[in-house]
Amino acid sequence: MSVAALPAQYGALEFAPMTAEDIEAVVEIENAVYSHPWTRGNFLDSLYSGYQAQTLRDGDHALLGYFLVMLAVEEAHLLNISVAAAHQHKGLGQMLLNQATMLAGRHGMRTMLLEVRESNAHAIKVYRRYGFSEIGRRKNYYPAADNAREGAIVMSLAL
Repeated sequence: MSVAALPAQYGALEFAPMTAEDIEAVVEIENAVYSHPWTRGNFLDSLYSGYQAQTLRDGDHALLGYFLVMLAVEEAHLLNISVAAAHQHKGLGQMLLNQATMLAGRHGMRTMLLEVRESNAHAIKVYRRYGFSEIGRRKNYYPAADNAREGAIVMSLAL
């Protein structure tokens, strides 16, 4: 679904810098959509470290999604991007990805990197369609069920 086809239910969508006041709502989404979610501390540490983080809210100020990007010498690293479970598959992830890549480009970054679970076929498809390409693998990168570990696909996009 294209961004232009977003349902009218959202009203005016707005991006804003993530703040510590957003963390409780962010963690609520995180816990609902991931088997091994980031903690409140992970998010706060990222904010205090100066990582670029933004939220996406609808016209009623409900949190729909967020992303965090670490900027380093000409390289952006997409650390986390999430859409609330009830709002997935409606084009909001694409909006978040657009915003994250534009933000990185405005900061002079030339490349965006990310890791994605090998089992996350939907996200891999979204990233490939967006233009990301696989550049490597990380064995045992993510925690998985029963104290196991899961590999990550490393992807890159020229900005």
